[in-house]
Amino acid sequence: MTEQVLLAPDQIRAAYVENTGKRDRDLAESLGITEGQLVAAFAGIDVTRLSASLDDIFPMLNGLGEVMVLTRNLSCVIEKVGQYDNYHSGAHASMVLTEEIDLRMFPGHWVHAFAIERETDKGTKRSLQVFDAAGDAVHKIFLRDGSDLNHWDELVRKLQADDQSQTLSVEPRKPTEAAKVNTDKVELLRTEWAKMTDTHQFLRLTSKLKMNRLGAYRVAGEPLVRALEPATVSQMFEQVRDQGLEIMVFVGNRGCIEIHGGSVETLKQMGPWFNVLDPRFNLHLRSDHIAEVWAVTKPTQRGPAVSVEAFDAEGGLILQIFGRRSGENDHRPVWDQLVAGLQSKKEIEVA
Repeated sequence: MTEQVLLAPDQIRAAYVENTGKRDRDLAESLGITEGQLVAAFAGIDVTRLSASLDDIFPMLNGLGEVMVLTRNLSCVIEKVGQYDNYHSGAHASMVLTEEIDLRMFPGHWVHAFAIERETDKGTKRSLQVFDAAGDAVHKIFLRDGSDLNHWDELVRKLQADDQSQTLSVEPRKPTEAAKVNTDKVELLRTEWAKMTDTHQFLRLTSKLKMNRLGAYRVAGEPLVRALEPATVSQMFEQVRDQGLEIMVFVGNRGCIEIHGGSVETLKQMGPWFNVLDPRFNLHLRSDHIAEVWAVTKPTQRGPAVSVEAFDAEGGLILQIFGRRSGENDHRPVWDQLVAGLQSKKEIEVA
């Protein structure tokens, strides 16, 4: 069953004009619609519906030149500047891997795509935006001053969909999976965890034991995991900056994970938002959404991989931070020492 749009496209457009300057996601929520439905209402005006196939979109992105790419979830937004290249297609998972744009994409969630060309007081703003079946943003691409506009026009022409309707049928959002624990398998979890040789084995392990990531963290105990105070996330970024460390920051949703690999320099708290404001990397994190933080150690063939991972009150993963790996070494002694020094939290009770 799909959710019904209570507002007609012309009503949505009128509300948009009346709320100039309001973020699309916030406006859509206030209107009781999804962001995808808000964008679709402008189809044929300054929006063109496109094919949402990764294999259609990604081979054409390199020709745009330098762009800004954005991925978000309810609590965190990551933005990187760079040029698309090195696309690897996959039926269940695809990737883009460059020094600045590092993505993992899950094609099943790339359902609706739009090219937007909107006049603003700063000139024409062009973007390609993709949404999932619920109408929630998966990934966005924003052209910059140096982007190739001729290639943009060709991309829009080649990817234009037959359907250019101004309404969008959406499915109900899937709820966040709460922490899942199988108390009968806790000892087996610890034993098998200690035998891992690659971090990618972890989710297969938890699935086999009928747990999930957060549920496993809550019961595994030290030295595998340690609960931290929520405030340690911003403190961790400050120490990374002060020590000049390079880290990897993972932010994603069901359809896309975007990764920053490198240093951080400019940090600023603005109300509930903790921000990294570097020239080619921005991060916007709702500090007040952080309910649990875990320091996690996963063994690999190249040494232990240590991460700091934050979750919201519903059990959703907000972001993960690792020490940046180089060569064949996952082990980062300075990063590991930094994480070891972060403030512990009292043990969380298992529901």
